[in-house]
This record gives sequence, C-alpha cells and structure tokens, in this order.
Amino acid sequence: MAAAGKKDDQSKPKPPGERLSASFTDAVDSTIGVIWQMSQEGEFNPSAMNEALDKRRQLRKNLRPSFPTAALAASPAVRQEAASRTLRRRSTNVEKSLQLLDQAVGATPGPVLRMARTPASQLRHASYTPRPVPSTSQFDVSMTLGMTPAKSIPLSQSMVHTPAQRPPPTMEMYTPGGMTEDMTSTNMSLLLEEDPGLAASSGVYTDFMHCLRSKPTSKEVFELLDEYQQVCCEQVSLLKRIVKKVTTAQNKFQLTLTVLQLLQQEKCTWRLLFSMYKDRIQSEFSESEAMMTDLVNNNVSERKIVEALFEREASTRQSQLVIDWLERNAADDVVDFYEKVEFYSQSVCWENTLHTLQQGTGLTHGSRALVTEMDPDAPIRQQCPLADLDKEDEVRLLKYIFTYLRAGQLKEAQRLCRKCGQSWRAATLEGWRLHHDPNMEGGSSELAPVEGNPNRDVWKGVCWRMAQDEHVHLYERAVYAALSGNLKELLPACESWEDWLWAYYKVMVDSRVEQEIRTVRGDRPMEPLPPAYWDRVLTPDAIFKELQSSPHEGVQSEAEEPFHIIQKYIILGDVDGLVETMSEWIKGDSPPHQHLVRFMAHLVLFFRSIGVHTKDELCTAILEHYVRTLMEAGETQLVAFYTARLPLDRQVLLYAHFLERVEEHSQRQMCLELAEEAGLDIPTITKTVVENIRTHDQGDFKVGVEITAALEAATSDDDRRKIRAIDWLVFDESQRAEALKQSNAVMRTFLAMKKHAAAKEVFEKIPSGSVDVINRQWQIQNGSAPLPAEDENAIKEYICIQAYLMAHNEFNDWFSHFHHNKPQRPKLQEGANFTEKVKHEHREQEYEVELSRWHHSLSLQTDDVVSKIYNVLLFPDGWMVDQRMETQEDEGRTHQLDLLRQLCLPTMCLLLHTVLHETGRYADCMVLADIIASEQHQLYTVFRRDELQRFLQKLRDSSIQLLDQNLDPLGYQMSS
Repeated sequence: MAAAGKKDDQSKPKPPGERLSASFTDAVDSTIGVIWQMSQEGEFNPSAMNEALDKRRQLRKNLRPSFPTAALAASPAVRQEAASRTLRRRSTNVEKSLQLLDQAVGATPGPVLRMARTPASQLRHASYTPRPVPSTSQFDVSMTLGMTPAKSIPLSQSMVHTPAQRPPPTMEMYTPGGMTEDMTSTNMSLLLEEDPGLAASSGVYTDFMHCLRSKPTSKEVFELLDEYQQVCCEQVSLLKRIVKKVTTAQNKFQLTLTVLQLLQQEKCTWRLLFSMYKDRIQSEFSESEAMMTDLVNNNVSERKIVEALFEREASTRQSQLVIDWLERNAADDVVDFYEKVEFYSQSVCWENTLHTLQQGTGLTHGSRALVTEMDPDAPIRQQCPLADLDKEDEVRLLKYIFTYLRAGQLKEAQRLCRKCGQSWRAATLEGWRLHHDPNMEGGSSELAPVEGNPNRDVWKGVCWRMAQDEHVHLYERAVYAALSGNLKELLPACESWEDWLWAYYKVMVDSRVEQEIRTVRGDRPMEPLPPAYWDRVLTPDAIFKELQSSPHEGVQSEAEEPFHIIQKYIILGDVDGLVETMSEWIKGDSPPHQHLVRFMAHLVLFFRSIGVHTKDELCTAILEHYVRTLMEAGETQLVAFYTARLPLDRQVLLYAHFLERVEEHSQRQMCLELAEEAGLDIPTITKTVVENIRTHDQGDFKVGVEITAALEAATSDDDRRKIRAIDWLVFDESQRAEALKQSNAVMRTFLAMKKHAAAKEVFEKIPSGSVDVINRQWQIQNGSAPLPAEDENAIKEYICIQAYLMAHNEFNDWFSHFHHNKPQRPKLQEGANFTEKVKHEHREQEYEVELSRWHHSLSLQTDDVVSKIYNVLLFPDGWMVDQRMETQEDEGRTHQLDLLRQLCLPTMCLLLHTVLHETGRYADCMVLADIIASEQHQLYTVFRRDELQRFLQKLRDSSIQLLDQNLDPLGYQMSS
C-alpha cells in the first residue's frame, strides 16, 4: 500500500478527496488500463491508442501457452454444416424468446434484456433494502464508551493508503431478494396472461387442498402449517421473478404486485401461527403454574435467570416468539449486502479521509476542514467532518447494520463491521449477551469458556446515553436504542407496521428481562438505569392500540390491512374477535380478495383441528364463502373436498347449488365421483339439485285458464334445463326410485301447462325397465317386504303418465291421418275429350282404392286411439289416484294430482268424442256418456259446469246423427 502511495505522489497531483482505483495507479497491465492512461495524456490520439493496443494483444498472444496438438487431433472435428445449423437454431430460439418477451412487457425503451427494477414502494419491507441516506450528523463514541486506547494515530509512510475507485451502482444492488435469474426460468406463457399474478398463483388452491388431504389428523397439524408456508414461499418466488421481468407501468402487473404482497403476508402469518400455537399447545400439557425457583442470592448467572423466566412465564416467552417471528420475516428480505455492494476497503475505515491526510494537502477539504486524526471519536471531538465519500459510506454502513439487527442477524452486522475495518464497532455490539460462567456450576474438571458480558448493566447504560446523543446518526442511535430498550430513539428509524411492532415488543421483553435480573440477582449492586426506562409499562393490548393510533401515517394505514389485523388477533390469542372480524369482511360491500378468503377458510380449519371451537355459525359462513369463491373461480376439483367440511345440511344445499350450473354429462359424472370421494350425501344432493331446478319459476296449477298456443307448443330453455336435470338421478340405479318421483313431478308441471312434447322428453330420460330396477333394488335391501307406499304410488303415477302420453300421441296421429292423409277425389274438367275422360276414369279407380285403404287405416287408428284413451279414462283405481295411502301424505302432490285429473280427463273425453263422432261411431258416443255418468268411475266429478255443457252439446250433435239413421237418440233401434 505504501508503494502505491509513493507512485501516487510522484504522478500528477490529484484533487483532494478524488477516489482512484488502485489498479489504475499500478503499472499498466490491462487493456482498460492502457486506455485510461492514454486518455490522461494531453491530447487524445485514437490511432496511437489502437496501435498500442494491437501491440499488447500480439505480445500477450505470443506469451500464451500453446495446447498440445495431439490432444486436439484426438478430439472429433465438428462438421461445419452441423455447427451452422446449431447456431441458427439457437439464434432463432433467442429471437422467438425476445419477441415473446416484447409482447408480454409491451413497448419498453432501451434494450429488451435490460434489468427492470421493481419500485420499492410496490414491495413489502422496502425499508429493509439499504439505499443511500443523506448524511445528517457526525460520529463520535467518546461520550458513551470513554476514551479510545489510542487517542490519535500517527501517520507514517507504512500506513499510506490509497482508496479504491468505486464502480457505479447497479440495479441489482437495490433489488429485494437479489434476484438475477435468467428469463428462461420463468414460464413465458404467464407473462402473456391478462393477469399474470392470478394466473401464476392459481395453483395455490390445489396445492393447499393436497396439503390438507395429506395431513388429515390433528397430530400432523404443525407439519401442515409448515407445508402451507412452503407453498406460499414457492409462489412468492415465482411472482418475484415475474415482477422482475416486466414493467410495472402496465395495469395487469399492478394486480400481480397485489397478489405478491398478499402471499408474502400469508406466508408470514402461517409462520406466526406455527410458532405461537405450538408453544401454547405445549404449554397446556405442561404444568399450568410452574413454581418460581428460589434463585435469589444464589449467584446464578443472568442467562440462567432469563431461561427460568422464559420457562415460567408463557406471556414473556410468547412475546419473544413474536420478536423472533418479526426478525425472521425481515431476514427473508435481507440481501447479502456486503457481497453485493463493495465498501471499497478491506482493512481500514474512512479510506478517503486517510488518503487525504496522507497526501498532506487535505487538512482542508474545499471550504471545510477535515479531521486530523483517525480514531472513532475524532469527528465529534474535533467538530470536523470526514471526507464526503467516507461520510456517505458511513451512513450506508449504519443503515445496513440496523437492517441486520432488525433481521436478528447481529453476527452478520459484526462481520460487516469487521470487513469494513470497524472492529471497534463490532465490539460495541457484543455487550448485549447475557453473562454465564459454566465453571461456577461445577461438575467438570476442565475449564469452560465464559459467555456474555459480566458488566452488562454498565454497557446498557452507556448504550442508552449514546442512543440519546443528537450528534450521533439516526441509524446508529437506533441500533443502540434497540440493544438498550430505548423506544423513543428506536421508533424514528422504523418505517413500517412490522418495524414498529418489533420495536415495541423488543422494548417490552427487554424491560421484563431487566426487571427479572435485577430482582433475582443479588451478588452485587447493579448500575441503575435511567428513570425513563421504567416509566412506560407496555402490554400487548396497549401496543396494538398505539400502533393503530400511530402518528406515522404509513404505520396507521398498514395497521388496517387484513393480514396485520389477523396477526394482531393471533398474537393476542383472541380467536373470537378474529372470527368475528373475518365474518364482517365477507359480509361487507367490497368482498375480500380470493387469496385472503382461502387463507381465512384454512385458518378456520386449523382452529378446528386443534380443538378450538368458537362461533361455529361464523366459521361455517367463512368456509361457505370460500366454497362459493371456488365455484366462481371454476375450481371444480376442489369444491366437493371443502364442501365436506361444512355441516350436513349446508353440504347438501351448497353442493346442490354448485351442481345446478354443471351441464356437460362428463362434468356431471366427475362431480359425482368427487362428491363420493369427499363423503357427501349424493342421493340427497342430487334430489335437491333436481328439486331446485324444477321448482325454479314453476307455474301454479290452475284449472280453467286458457293456455296460449305458443305456450302449448314451445319448449323454453328453462324447460330444457329442467329436463336435463333428471340426468343427475339416472347415474346410479339405487336412485332410480327418486328419479321416477322427480320426473313425475316435472311431467306433472308440463302436463298442466299442456307442454306434451316436453313431458315426453322427460319420460324418455327414464331408462326402460326402471320399474324392475326399483323392485330389484328394494329386494336386495329389504328382501320380500312390499315396496313402500311412496314408491308404489310413484310407479303408478309413472304408468298413468305413460298411458296419457300414449293416448295423446295416438290422437295426434289419428288427427293427422284424418285431416291430412285423406285422398282427394279427382275432378273432370269441362269440355274434356275422350282421352282425358279415360284418364279420369283411371284416376277415379285409383282414388277408390286409396280411399278404401284410408278408411281401413283410419279404422285401425280409430280403434287404437279409442283403446288408448279408454286406458286413461278407465285406469284401474282411477287415473292419477294413489294406490296406497302414505303415512305422511304430500299435500302438495295430492293437490297436483287432483288438478291434473280435472285438467286432463275432461280433455280426453272431448277428444274421444271427437274421434267417435268424426268416424261415425255415434252409438259409441252414447256409451262414452254412460261411462262418464257411471258411479263406478265417477268421471263426471272432474268436469266443470261449462265443460259438461260443452260435452252435452256434442252429445246432442251425435244424437241428431243417430236420429238421421232412424235410431233413437241413445243409439238403440226404434220400436215399431
């Protein structure tokens, strides 16, 4: 280093404070060095520089060792064509990747592969990432630590130091997580999604289900929490890579950042649950009230005292767990700073100030006088500043030290201090350790090393005073404030809700530990702490109230974030308040994010698994909301699994509601298989599905209402949805009886509205032989016992509807044949010639043949339609009349059957009379009247007055025809 300083003195003088790279001041031995040296020589000559560079390249080439030719000869030669094809393929692939990336990120100025830094404002814990902080103070430790052993350091030639030239800072230096992965590690298809964050995190739902399914018992509950946390970690890592590769100016990536923040907070919350409830559950199995060991005046070490305190007081122990949790969360975002950012010195601090003093020209730096000594207390003692670059490095170093302390990595902070030549600062951070001398316990003949600081009380008082010194920088004061429990001086360096919570809890635990040590330890008097240390008594409830009303606007707003509210209730152990708050969120006007809903549902399941039952109705509402969220998100594979976690009545209603939306046959079958795996009540669910669909917008059964032609003919989309709903009940033969009952109910509605085509489609949904299937299924389960009345009545109703539809179809065929298929008599035109008359005679003969065939076919169809209609009118025990009375009669169904008899039977009678009258079977019309009037069938009871009048008018027309045939009005032969 001295040699470097001498060469620096002999060369052209440098301005005070100018930082030069040591490699530039040494002998020129590189291309960069040659370029830099020639650029410093008066007028710059590019031709001379190129010539000098060519000479140096040729010289290095001659000095380069040659490889053995035998080894090269042994290697197979690469074919030129193959090499060219390989290069072309690689070039094409690179171009395609770049094009895809350009499409994903949009028009971005600059090179495509330029690193895009995520703004710190968009990421959680942005305050943990060190960044340059303006220098606001000088540094001195003489007021708190006393005089440094070497008050001044003589400047000898052997200590001449030349500061290194710092390279310009890079984006990577300020990027959280230090992610430098290549673009190929991120799925390009995610970047092309409309919302990459939601697309990339869509697998979280399935991952959580697999975790929950693989750890179903309460014994594995903490392993389950660990797996939840791991899933969130993987998703956070993926989303960070996505955010890293794109510009945040696009709105869709703002949504990705929201998802990233939610998953980061969720990961931390699962970690908190793991630590807090594992300790609480273990505490329940231990002694409820551990007796305090008599440690007073027994010369017990501080570490033993604190260990006994943590063992005895669950509240203090769990408060320390909160601190550990906050520090671990911060450690996730801490980058290995001193590997990423150089502090430009390996052995000495304040290198630029040292360099200036060694030059002998820099007792004044511009208009300011610099320090003249290099001990740590010099800046404050002399009231003189350091060199500007040293001051900047100092502030940055203090920021890093506080960041490491906030992350619970004190050893890393000390290592960083030593690396930057500030071993004295690393020593000041060591005094917090609790003293323990294992040799005082006996039991071993070998001496063991003593741990901790025996004068910790003195050190703590010094740290307190240093934290209050206004001449010390903000972050240095915060470091010593955190170690001494000085909340007032610690909070100004805290920027987020987590930082403030850490500060409050760290001070609270520190106060309780100090109180215990001073109460128990009696071997020597201890240095008193300032009165301000004991003035404030902190409790968890008071801490969260202060955070909620914090003067720091950012902290106050973050306290209202959902995950921070959840974390508050978890720390306080207020499960009832947590469940009530989450229930209010799902009932609010703005629904919570779907990932938050997923977390809340799994949190409720966690509480159930550990035996914490509270506000079951609200917990059920949260789970139900998550199931509905899965339905809306199209997560079909997950709905059944989480529906099974609901009470039985809610399982049926909710899963039935979900199945109502499933239309494809394969999807329906898959949903039923998933429901079976989840243990859901499939028969009740499918029954509910069909009932919900068929009762949707169901018209009332009314008699005497004229049905429009359009309503009678058309089958609406809603009608077809009701028809397709029957498929839910025909997958399983054990549900065939229910399928019959539900199809009967649907067909009753269609028949009442005279939608015979729709009723026929429903009838065709029931597989043939279903009656035999019902009997067989019953015999398998109950042997020779008779079918229940409900099933027998359903079978009879099914057969009644079948008879009615057959009769209606036969009448339609007869009507079409009678009115549309009757041959037309040929007509002879006037003035026809002989040839035309001959043709007419042939047509007359063909007409007679066709007419004879038509009459024969009409007679057969008439017999069929009469038979089919009589099957309805004379149905055994009455059409649509139950065969057996049920123990619990369905009044609604009975009412519908009665109305159907009033709607359909008079219509059948009128249709039958039409057939008989039109075909000249007038006497049969009188027989029909006798059947209607008979007491055996009592068909007259289903006629309204106006219907009877209309039917009697038709009978009158038939009687007139009988009279024209010389028969009496009833169709009998007249007596002479």
